[in-house]
Amino acid sequence: MIILIAPENDISKEIETLNQLFEEGLMFYHLRKPDKNYDEHVEYLNKIDEKFHNKIVVHYHHELINEFNLKGIHFQEQKRIDHIDNPVQYFKNLNMYGKTISSSFHEPEVLEACYFEFDYHLLSPVFSSISKQGYEGRGFNVNSIPKTIIGMGGIDTETIEETLRLGFKGIGVLGGIWNTEYPVESYKRIKEKFIESSLKLMR
Repeated sequence: MIILIAPENDISKEIETLNQLFEEGLMFYHLRKPDKNYDEHVEYLNKIDEKFHNKIVVHYHHELINEFNLKGIHFQEQKRIDHIDNPVQYFKNLNMYGKTISSSFHEPEVLEACYFEFDYHLLSPVFSSISKQGYEGRGFNVNSIPKTIIGMGGIDTETIEETLRLGFKGIGVLGGIWNTEYPVESYKRIKEKFIESSLKLMR
């Protein structure tokens, strides 16, 4: 499972690159644009080929799930803290049938203790971040936690195998793709290494 996180600020040829990444098999794209309002999210989604909308998970403006055929919604840590104690109320006006629900965590103990059944959980930083300066990796080992946990922070071809050895079921990438000169080629290399490492660890 490979999740690509959107660059926080728009970059050159972003939509064009994104459509190419979907063509290359990207299944999970987390749309995290904290500075975009609802209308700007709509404008962004309308630029993406409609056939790829079902691969997109939104971090903000969850009501977009009612307007577009999206994959699901994601809770940033604070939003989870604020709302998930009363999920029935939160989801009441959202069309969530067949959609994914995920959340971000920064402490494995909090993730393990969380009673809400998310489809998957993003835990960071596993390694020192490529996209955020001073975001030091903590090398979490989650082999003992029986949940679907995706490792984030410092993920590139060099760290994928170690991430899987630490018990993560997938990887979340941002800087390892968007901060490179050729994002599509970088994705292909990461995907190849992920498959290779997964098969190696299954032997």
